[in-house]
Amino acid sequence: MKIAIAGASGRMGRMLIEAVLNDPDVTLAGALDRAGSPQLGQDAGALLGKETGVLLTDDIDRVFAAADYLIDFTRPEGTMTHVEAALRHNVKLVIGTTGFDDAQKTRLHTAAEKIGIVFAPNMSVGVNVTLKLLEFAARAFATGYDIEIIEAHHRHKVDAPSGTALMMGEVVAQALGRDLKDCAVYGREGVTGERDPSTIGFSAIRGGDIVGDHTVLFAGIGERIEITHKSSSRVSYAQGALRAVRFLAGRETGLYDMQDVLGLR
Repeated sequence: MKIAIAGASGRMGRMLIEAVLNDPDVTLAGALDRAGSPQLGQDAGALLGKETGVLLTDDIDRVFAAADYLIDFTRPEGTMTHVEAALRHNVKLVIGTTGFDDAQKTRLHTAAEKIGIVFAPNMSVGVNVTLKLLEFAARAFATGYDIEIIEAHHRHKVDAPSGTALMMGEVVAQALGRDLKDCAVYGREGVTGERDPSTIGFSAIRGGDIVGDHTVLFAGIGERIEITHKSSSRVSYAQGALRAVRFLAGRETGLYDMQDVLGLR
């Protein structure tokens, strides 16, 4: 399987390249980076101390022409450009980008009518198992428990709440028969009044080099239940992305997520 990596000089990009290079069943077919990146023209493995023969480039069509799959953990605007290129070249996509608006999500659904796409704000196997635990917990704690979602990430993360936190909120809201758009509360300040028990609260922490911590708190009278997932390395995201690639191998079209990849539906 010939795999190209978008955002190849970034932290996640380097981790994905390393995962591909260490997997004997796949081949690094391209390394795509943003225009103007100082790393353009370098070997894709240079920052890992390896020589791959694949150079970092901003030539989108050249990269897509050489690949069967693209793994993309970049920004929404860049990912949308890559979706159009994937449609031109019939390349399947594994997308871990977060921060999409509704129109961009609709475009992914439309594109999936022609190509196979796995889209998941978090590719970690552990996170996706946690989502199933949250679904069960939310039903059990449907009444009498206040629900808060707390997430922490590194100082360089540009969106909040994280895509994973929002995904957790969606799972909890759906299990409770609610619409997250109507019940989410993003931060509090001043005299807020008593807490509305139908709401789901979000708190975001940014600092240092935190890879990603997520806790869903169910606070009742006399007890608290916390379901937490902590990432100490981006390796879990990279390994999950490769599992998504293998899942797409037998699927020509359709929009899937990691629950599909892991058979957790």
